Amino acid sequence: MSGVSTVVMTNDPLDPEEAPMWMNGAQTNGEFRSVIRLDRLVRDWSEPWQDLDRQGYRVENGGSASSIKEIRRFLADWCKRMQPVYMAVSLPDSFHFPDDSVRGKIFREAVLPACREFNLPLSLMIGVRRQVNPKIRLAGDAVGRADLTALANLCRDFPENRFLVSVLSRENQHELCVYARKFNNLLPFGCWWFLNNPSIVEEITRERIEMLGMSFVPQHSDARVLEQLIYKWHNTRRTLEHILTQSYQLLIADGRAVTPLDIQNDLGRLFHSNFERWTGVLTGSRSTR
Repeated sequence: MSGVSTVVMTNDPLDPEEAPMWMNGAQTNGEFRSVIRLDRLVRDWSEPWQDLDRQGYRVENGGSASSIKEIRRFLADWCKRMQPVYMAVSLPDSFHFPDDSVRGKIFREAVLPACREFNLPLSLMIGVRRQVNPKIRLAGDAVGRADLTALANLCRDFPENRFLVSVLSRENQHELCVYARKFNNLLPFGCWWFLNNPSIVEEITRERIEMLGMSFVPQHSDARVLEQLIYKWHNTRRTLEHILTQSYQLLIADGRAVTPLDIQNDLGRLFHSNFERWTGVLTGSRSTR
C-alpha cells in the first residue's frame, strides 16, 4: 500500500529490549534491513560502559585507550551480527566537534574508524533539545538550532567517511545545503520529526532542488509503527509531484526540453539510487527509503 519495497530499522545494541533479539540470532532479509543505532553509546559514557562490561568488553569509565579498543571490538562484533546498512545517531543542538570529552573521543577514535573499516555511512540527525518538558516523558523533547560548523569539521577532517545528514531545525536547512555543495562526502536526507509538515517539506525540498539538483534523499520514513509508511509516502509523492512539475515547467519555459527519460531518471535518483549508491545497498526500483 505504501509502495515501499525495503524498510530500514535502527536498532540500538545497548537497548535492553532490542539487543537480546539479535543475540538470539535474528536475521535480516531483503525487505527488512538493519542499522546500528549509537545513541546510548555516544550520549553519556558514564552509563553504557557498564553495559559493555557486562557483555564481556573490558572498558572503564575514563575512556582510556584500551577502552576505545574494546569499543571498536564491540562495534565490529555488532556489524558482523547485524549486517547494517549504516550507523546512526541522534545528536543535540549543542553538538560540537572537535570535542575533547570522552564522548568526542569515542566518536573520533571508535565510531568513525569502525564506519571506515566496514565501509558504512554514518547518519547524523542533529538538533534535538532533550526533555524541555520532562513531565511528558518521551514526548518532552523539542528542537534547537545547531551550529553546523561541527558538521563541516567532520566532513573536512574525515574525507574517507560518508555522512548521511538530517537536521531538525528549519533554520539549519540552508546551511546544510551549502555544506553539501562543498563536501562530496555529505548527503542530506529527509524532513525529520517536527519538519514533517507539508508546507515545510515543500519549502525544504524546493531549496534542495534549487541548490543541489537531485543530489539528495528527499524523505525518510521515520515511522514509529509500520502503518505510518502509508500516509508518509503518499504525502511525499504528492508534494514531490507538485514541486517537480513546476520545476520542469520552468525549464521548458527557459528553452530546455524535458523528456520522459529525464523525469524517470530524476525520480529514480530521488527515491532509490541516491540512497543505494551512498550505502552500497540495492533496495529495488520501487523503494522510497
